[in-house]
Amino acid sequence: MGANSSSFSLSISSPNHHLFPSSTLNHSKSPSNFIISPSYHTHFPKSLSKSPLNSPPKCSIKQTKTNPSINSPKNPVFDPHTIDSELVQKLVHDALVWSSLHGLVVGDRNVKRSGLVPGVGMVHAPIALLPNSFPEVQWNQACELAPIFNELVDQVSLDATFLQDTLSRTKKVDAFTSRLLDIHSRMLQIGKKEDIRLGLHRSDYMLDEKTNLLLQIELNTISCSFPGLSCLVSELHRTLLSHYRKPLGLESQKVPINTSASKFAEVLGKAWTEYNNPSAVVMVVVQPGERNMYDQHWLTATLKERYPFLLYFIDIRLIVIRSNRGVFGLLKSNPELINTHNVTCIRKTLAEIEAQGKILSDGTFQVDGEAVAVIYFRAGYTPTDYPSESEWKARLLMEESAAIKCPSISYHLTGTKKVQQELAKPNVLERFLENKDDVAKLRKCFAGLWSLDDLDAVKNAIHQPEGYVMKPQREGGGNNIYGDDVKETLLRLQKEGSEEEAAYILMQRIFPTVFPTVLVRDGICYKEHAVSELGIFSAYLRNKETVISNEQCGYLMRTKVSSSNEGGVAAGFAVLDSLYLT
Repeated sequence: MGANSSSFSLSISSPNHHLFPSSTLNHSKSPSNFIISPSYHTHFPKSLSKSPLNSPPKCSIKQTKTNPSINSPKNPVFDPHTIDSELVQKLVHDALVWSSLHGLVVGDRNVKRSGLVPGVGMVHAPIALLPNSFPEVQWNQACELAPIFNELVDQVSLDATFLQDTLSRTKKVDAFTSRLLDIHSRMLQIGKKEDIRLGLHRSDYMLDEKTNLLLQIELNTISCSFPGLSCLVSELHRTLLSHYRKPLGLESQKVPINTSASKFAEVLGKAWTEYNNPSAVVMVVVQPGERNMYDQHWLTATLKERYPFLLYFIDIRLIVIRSNRGVFGLLKSNPELINTHNVTCIRKTLAEIEAQGKILSDGTFQVDGEAVAVIYFRAGYTPTDYPSESEWKARLLMEESAAIKCPSISYHLTGTKKVQQELAKPNVLERFLENKDDVAKLRKCFAGLWSLDDLDAVKNAIHQPEGYVMKPQREGGGNNIYGDDVKETLLRLQKEGSEEEAAYILMQRIFPTVFPTVLVRDGICYKEHAVSELGIFSAYLRNKETVISNEQCGYLMRTKVSSSNEGGVAAGFAVLDSLYLT
């Protein structure tokens, strides 16, 4: 079976935004027992044999039959299944060494402290051994759409009536969405405006095999994960293709350079500069026990390295703080030396923010005694992030403050599935975008999207459930409904006559091209047929009427076995990948 939209969810912690399945790193092997073996499996076995600790890692090829997908693979530019076993051994070894040396790692679920203490219980991230081919025309199209979607998010976020009306029915049946809307309403009541608006987004696409169209799965506006590790995978693949150019016959320059980490860090730095308080910090909101901390640390480490400061005394009253990103002027009646420093980043959970945070009289948000310039959410997108009222109090406190939110509550709501479905209706895009060409470009990438109020769409989905997906207003993966479950759920909702249907949307199921690949996890590689999903990172920064940044910022390629939809992914696996332009 082909895969579908939003079927890629990789949860390295509990859950992390839009990637691998919850079991991806939940494996019985301990780090000390990892083996480097390109033994081929059709699917992950329930348990893996352990290599003796005192013996060298062994590589052996074990050919297994693979069940062909309904979507038969098209001829790839390069078939990794034909690689000589000795070469596979070298590639796997070099990939694992490179990943370990360059920080392409995640926390091992089997090590209790791996999500608490950096450097403890690290394991290489699940990866594809080599990049998969992707047409350059559709790649360019996806990149071109990024700034248009950024502008759309910003404009929609400013239309409070549209957001409240669009989600009004959902609010009645979805407690999580209801709480988010309550915060949004509170901001309207107190007249809170976000003069400085910051969005770090990711738009996800699949290439439909039948039509060859690039179709959008969803637009993520909160906690877009893997900008740090995705650029490392691209670099790894470029390195392998360069070192093994002769036997592989592939050109490393056809793997696009991925700048997601540096670009996101740059825009975070620009937002920090706009806040105009050099002593304020950037705060990353994280989940407790975050095993994907290294992806996040790549951004904050890059941010620190990009913003060193030098001080210059212009006269007795004016101190100029000059960096490679801008200049601050501070008037002082009694000038004193300010220590040279980098941008400081702190990490806090929602519970810690509630306990340590407060808003000063001038609106400054202070956490544990430090003023916060930018709040970067890598948590707060799922109900499980709010186990008590403390977390909701923290979210409200942050929204009420003068700190720059990434995202603000209005940006967060703009990324919901129901808003996505509403924007796909005729003449709705024109409400927010004036450029007709931009509107046409966005519409071209929209898959079919319907409300459950559309009786014809519901009828078709009941008769042909394999062609649809039911989506709730949730992020993080593992929530969508597929196949016969679509039919059963729709019939149940019709029978009950409840308003629960407002919690879902219907989406056209996308069937991407299946291709051969080799996936690596826990030092073992697997020969599979797979499908991929392309995510395009983008950044938007605006201060009142001035747009400071609106750009595409790199990409995320995720690959999973083709025989799985979302539920099956949790039982199998998905990996980080890159693309090879054709």
